[in-house]
Amino acid sequence: MRALPARRIAVSALCATLLLGIAGPAATAADDPARERTHAASAAPVPGADALLAQTEALGDLGGVLTPVTDLLNAALKADNGQLPAADAEKLGQAVKDAIAEATAAAPVAAPALPATSLPAAKSDDSKARSALPADVVADSLAGLQKAVDTLLAAVTSGDVAQVVPAATAVLTGLVNVVAATLLGGGLPAPSLPGLPALPSLPAAAPSLPVTTPSLPTGGLPTGGLLPGA
Repeated sequence: MRALPARRIAVSALCATLLLGIAGPAATAADDPARERTHAASAAPVPGADALLAQTEALGDLGGVLTPVTDLLNAALKADNGQLPAADAEKLGQAVKDAIAEATAAAPVAAPALPATSLPAAKSDDSKARSALPADVVADSLAGLQKAVDTLLAAVTSGDVAQVVPAATAVLTGLVNVVAATLLGGGLPAPSLPGLPALPSLPAAAPSLPVTTPSLPTGGLPTGGLLPGA
């Protein structure tokens, strides 16, 4: 088979180059929207993640309070006669104060009160504990913990060992209150560990009002002798 002339080969190569030069940018431009859609899909948030993020942050704030408070308790209960140097007590107390302030700022805001109604309240044993909780239970528990910590700090620098154990007990109780308030008032999911007692549930829906009204008496009204007879 006879070889193609050099001129025909050069023309064919030039045509191929021109075709590639035209088709290349067009193909790249066609790929750009697809790449943008892929990038947007990969950067989109997980559906329904906002509630889980709020719950995770609530537990994170709780952990931020637990550590400095337990550090203070350990230092106070292990110190000689329960007394700490003023500088150490101030440092430990400031760490607790900062942690409580941060957790208080992140605590859920109290919901506005609903207008009073004449509907009878639903009776449910499971709902008693939850309905009795104030809307700002987490913030209230943190404030109570800070008050107990202040009392403990005064005790560990007072020189009176008898004040330490009661003050430390109050701090430990306040810390448990913060944990319980976070679990019950922070919107966290109920635990699923077998054998645990069930947490109180939300109040049940109020019963519906009766749709019928009692009939009025049809007899004559008593006159009491004041009106003349018919």
